[in-house]
Amino acid sequence: MSDATLLMLLNDVRGKTLRLLDGVSDEEARFAPPGLNNTIVWHAGHVLVVTEHLGVTKASGAKPSYPGGWFEMFSWQSKPTPVTHWPALADVVTDLRAQQVRLAAVIGGLTNEQLDRTLDGGTVRHSILHGLHDEACHQGEIWLLRKLWKSRR
Repeated sequence: MSDATLLMLLNDVRGKTLRLLDGVSDEEARFAPPGLNNTIVWHAGHVLVVTEHLGVTKASGAKPSYPGGWFEMFSWQSKPTPVTHWPALADVVTDLRAQQVRLAAVIGGLTNEQLDRTLDGGTVRHSILHGLHDEACHQGEIWLLRKLWKSRR
């Protein structure tokens, strides 16, 4: 039997992320206030890459699914700088939607025993929770950048 709570959390957290990204222009998505390097598109891409590694790949054993170069651009090891070659936010959002469907299918197919399997010092369940918690934290950053974007006028 799958974990309904994990599925609810996935839908709640990802739903909020997608709502925060709704209506963001490409110019706003690339805005970094003075003293900061991270942009909305970086936060969105980071959420995708981290969730792919901590959720999809750890739970299913599948290889990460995102375009080439995105790990270097968006991972926990990336060092965002003012760059002009970011992907369009719409492309990242499309991938976030597809990832939500994939992760829900993975979670829905796991038993409690599989979720509680120890992997890299923690459980598969903890890895998924950690990825969703990280995403929720980045929602606050996205919200703040949207507020700063609006206040710059």
